[in-house]
Amino acid sequence: MSAPAKFSLLFIVFVDLLGQGLVFPIINALIMDPGSTFLPHDATDATRHLNYGLVIGVFFLMWFLGAPYIAKLSDVIGRKNAILICLFGAFAGYALTIVALYYSSLWMLIIGRGITGFTAGNQPIAQAAMIDVSVDDSDRARNMGYIITGVSFGLVGGPIIGGFLSDPAIIGAAASLALPFYAALVLVLVAIILIVVFFRDTDRQRQPFAFRPAEIFELLWRIRSYPVVMRLAAVLVLFHVANVTFYIFVDNYLTSRFGYGTLGGSMVMLTIGVALAISSTFLVVPVQKRMDKQTILALTFLVWGLSTIVFIASPAAVLCFLPVFTFYFIFGVGYPTFLGLFAASVGDEEQGWVMGITTAVFTLVAGLMSLLGGDLMSIDIRAPFYIVIAGTVVGVALLYGLWRSPLIREMTRC
Repeated sequence: MSAPAKFSLLFIVFVDLLGQGLVFPIINALIMDPGSTFLPHDATDATRHLNYGLVIGVFFLMWFLGAPYIAKLSDVIGRKNAILICLFGAFAGYALTIVALYYSSLWMLIIGRGITGFTAGNQPIAQAAMIDVSVDDSDRARNMGYIITGVSFGLVGGPIIGGFLSDPAIIGAAASLALPFYAALVLVLVAIILIVVFFRDTDRQRQPFAFRPAEIFELLWRIRSYPVVMRLAAVLVLFHVANVTFYIFVDNYLTSRFGYGTLGGSMVMLTIGVALAISSTFLVVPVQKRMDKQTILALTFLVWGLSTIVFIASPAAVLCFLPVFTFYFIFGVGYPTFLGLFAASVGDEEQGWVMGITTAVFTLVAGLMSLLGGDLMSIDIRAPFYIVIAGTVVGVALLYGLWRSPLIREMTRC
């Protein structure tokens, strides 16, 4: 694969994740700020937390429905065509979100986020495309690290764009909550051009395309026939219970407890992105050469649990940044390690499917935890983080309880 083609894949992952880093602080401001017109001025904090969880949850649940199908679709119609479907869907979703901002329509915002979520399947397709051209396990690990680098730069770029373009103190009267979404539209168009011009599918035999809506659920049901994938997925569920619950509610928690606004929330997302960028770019291959993969993931759970305890115990907002950084610094090594295990568990012809499974687990857990966490935060703003701590403990137990088979032990060796 040429360097421009690899850059194009990383750029679409960047654009995918930019939307999360950009959107979360803005949605938090729209829903949680009493001065916002999206909810009645006298709406209670409990109502605001519930609606925040609803908006975020719809995005992830629609992503859950779309991602496995589109990832499998990429095995049939080619990576390039599937990527373009996702990009055009992202463009439509951002455009509808802009309209929702102008009309202060909560339901239009939810629909826009739903469309964007359903077509947010570019990351597993890019992962599968990188695996297509990997020559060995080391190259595969390196390419998975590159994907996480694209993720991290998206998480860095989103807060910068969102915070800069929405803050009147920085760019004056031109600033607005809609302006970052216009920037996102432009970046999506750039991504479309890059894919059309530079990316070419590898030569693989494809099946004829047939649209079958039930295939979305059949793809997930197939996991029954893959015992190794099932064992990996069981631990991945707890991995993402901890990961996404922390990620979704970190901004909401800091706003509720310390009064953070859009710019403050963007700085939290920026911290996450920087931590990911450093570890995923420079540490994945060196750490995997020195430690077996099971130990890497056990340490990830351990660091997450300790970081979360420090986070909710911090008496000042500025002290929260260190555990946030630590949480996602270790994630930058742990997640590509997990992705490499999934990639090694099936043959080359099923990489699109198995990467779709990893995204399905992530998005389903994220959607459910968004809805549940929003309800819990209306009772106690620390409640979602208690779930994070519990998830790390159970995750370690499953990690050593389910991964005893010789095949998984062989896969996890350094």
